[in-house]
Amino acid sequence: RDLMPRTLEGQITMEKTPSYFVTKEAPARISSMAKGTKLIVVVRDPVTRAISDYTQTLSKKPDIPTFESLTFKNRTTGLIDTSWSAIQIGIYAKHLENWLLHFPLGQILFVSGERLISDPAGELGRVQDFLGLKRIITDKHFYFNKTKGFPCLKKAEGSSKPHCLGKTKGRTHPDIDQEVVQRLRDFYRPFNMKFYQMTGQDFGWD
Repeated sequence: RDLMPRTLEGQITMEKTPSYFVTKEAPARISSMAKGTKLIVVVRDPVTRAISDYTQTLSKKPDIPTFESLTFKNRTTGLIDTSWSAIQIGIYAKHLENWLLHFPLGQILFVSGERLISDPAGELGRVQDFLGLKRIITDKHFYFNKTKGFPCLKKAEGSSKPHCLGKTKGRTHPDIDQEVVQRLRDFYRPFNMKFYQMTGQDFGWD
């Protein structure tokens, strides 16, 4: 709490830490600090997410084992290694169960990572509604950067320059053995279906 600024009437204080969603202790701690906290979770296809996670690590540690070898506990039997964080994070249903012990579903907004790219204004419209804000951010605030493959903000707050995601985003993914990708799709399918049921949203992964 000491690290958070005081929130005045009419203000919203936001804090962003990706690891909260998968940290076992986080829901109880946040609930005991401020029960009314609204939570926004950005999710994307867990297979793409795992490959992206691996790509990020690879850029820092080029000598790590291949994605394929890290995916399996035993490649012959096809047993997926769920202790590898790149795989584990994408089991969204499991993490959400932990949050629902402390927060009602109505206090959590699930943002589609895919729609954030294909329709940023639409997805941010949902975020603004969820936070009780006027819809100020619209289509006219974005343009699509073909090089990056991501939308960019036409003008960042207090600057005349457009704002695009940094160098660490939009990296080219390594070629992954398609059989491994398919194994992962099969592995995640039941968890994805459960997540769709829990959230009442079909994210269309598969």
